[in-house]
Amino acid sequence: MKFKSIVENKWWQEIIILIFSFILFTLNDWILILSWRGFYSGLVYFFILYSHAQVNRYFLLPVLLKKHRPVLYLLMTVSLLFVFSVILYETSTEFLYKNCFLYKSAHQKSYQFQVATLVGTLICILGTFLMLEHYRDQKKRTNKKLLYNQIQLNALKGQLNPHFLFNTFNTLYGISLQYPERTSDMIMKVSQLMRYQVENGNKEFVSLQDELEFISSYIELERERVGYRCDIDFQQDVDFESNYKIAPMLLITFIENAFKHGACTIENCYVNIKINTSEDKIYLVISNSIPTKKKKIVSTKIGLKNTMERLAILYPEKYILDIKQGELKYEVNLEIDLN
Repeated sequence: MKFKSIVENKWWQEIIILIFSFILFTLNDWILILSWRGFYSGLVYFFILYSHAQVNRYFLLPVLLKKHRPVLYLLMTVSLLFVFSVILYETSTEFLYKNCFLYKSAHQKSYQFQVATLVGTLICILGTFLMLEHYRDQKKRTNKKLLYNQIQLNALKGQLNPHFLFNTFNTLYGISLQYPERTSDMIMKVSQLMRYQVENGNKEFVSLQDELEFISSYIELERERVGYRCDIDFQQDVDFESNYKIAPMLLITFIENAFKHGACTIENCYVNIKINTSEDKIYLVISNSIPTKKKKIVSTKIGLKNTMERLAILYPEKYILDIKQGELKYEVNLEIDLN
């Protein structure tokens, strides 16, 4: 398992390919390393070869893979090959050969030999990187699908959460006795919650506006349930004209967690929620009180764990999650790049 984790790690893959290609194109039978000066000369030689492959990988290859322009990529590759072949030939001729004997035969000092070496290095390094990228992408897709199915199962189990329904119907019953004119609105909010879960829970992405309407309905229900003893503040400043998309039931986990632990006491408590968008990013800031006399809450923490895994898979390197827990305060700061 340890060896597998090392092999699948991106940085270990980079190091392994670097060492392998250095041995293949430098420490072999057609480059003579007979001294430390020869070794340093071999490093310089390999650095040029490796730089050529990396420039193609990071600057030219996206033209082919992302912009789908093969002719332009081919022309740019040939141009880059010409530039680096001149650099490699001049460096070898003017510096490396004068300080150290690297090659066995004279033809290995020719311009054609340097071009062939550059092409061979490019195919070897670039091909290996592409194969590993494809492997990582396929594994990510498989993990995403498996996690998605697991989340779907958990969503189905949570749609009819007995505890949530019990509190909701108790709230509706109390409101119907004291404020009968508000009962219809509350029933409509419960209906919207259940409908959203059923209709959108199986989608990969939904509109941000729909997600926030669902969150607002949930907070209103919680306000009716615990608002008389808990200070609830909900603010949102969202640009709906940008038609952002977001994974469904992603933000609600943190909000539900805040009410579950922040409003679980009759003491003075608070739940503050702020959601805003700026420059194609959404920001969620939640803070809730932690009671001094904690009431025992049954929690498997599966929902929070799955949400973090979904973030890592759906928004790789595009989110920042910071959770701080003090003695009297619990904070969540989440930033997601929606572009």
